[in-house]
Amino acid sequence: MHTAKSIRLHSVRSTALMLVLAFTTSCASNHDQVTRDLTKRLQDFLAAVPRGDKQVFEDFFADDVIYTRSAGVTVNKAEIIKNVGVRAANEPATTFAADNITVHPYGDMAVVNFRLVIHSENKGQRETTYNRNTGTFLKRNGKWQVVAWQSTKAPPEDAKAIK
Repeated sequence: MHTAKSIRLHSVRSTALMLVLAFTTSCASNHDQVTRDLTKRLQDFLAAVPRGDKQVFEDFFADDVIYTRSAGVTVNKAEIIKNVGVRAANEPATTFAADNITVHPYGDMAVVNFRLVIHSENKGQRETTYNRNTGTFLKRNGKWQVVAWQSTKAPPEDAKAIK
């Protein structure tokens, strides 16, 4: 026979378990949504880079961004914006894509790592080069923007197999 005390204890345990399950489901759902949002934001940005539209860069990078280029040079947003369009003018056939994307959300911040795939032409020949990029995104006023970026030259796929 169940006493009133054991019934209340069972009810409290059931409620606690439901709250934990709801929280876990909510966190997983939020993680998935952030991953989708930032993956799309990254892919849309990379697709727009060849156009050399300064507004695309203004929107993607926060005013206080710290960007370390693959050559080891650190630049700020003003320097990023100043150089927008230079590559587009000099290498109009260059396109950018991302693969192997990993997103780690932390509330209003997230770390995104991916392999940047750069398709370009060199003396009439198509070539592909790779960088490994890590970006830290911060959500301010409902919008995700990059506050830190690191780009490192990566070996082509064939070089990985040689190791």
